[in-house]
Amino acid sequence: MTKRIGGARRKTRHIFMKSYKKKGKLSLTKYFQSFEVKDRVKLMTESSVQNGMYNRRFHGKMGNIIGKRGECYKVELYDGEKRKVLIVHPVHLTKMN
Repeated sequence: MTKRIGGARRKTRHIFMKSYKKKGKLSLTKYFQSFEVKDRVKLMTESSVQNGMYNRRFHGKMGNIIGKRGECYKVELYDGEKRKVLIVHPVHLTKMN
């Protein structure tokens, strides 16, 4: 059996990198933002916060809020034809209209 090399953040140096305009301290309004059920959100990783982070294959995808678990949100999205449910911290979510 082959040995697995790396973890969930393997090869993410450029994917999760912030632009120079967004570097600096994280705003608390983004950290404590709230969402309602059926809100449409975009998954954009805040690379300075590791808890509640999803796998890198979902970076930039759109999904719907279907519930809340603790301080995180349950986000439903489709990976091809398959329905997936992710538990994501609100700092990694951006509300879309």
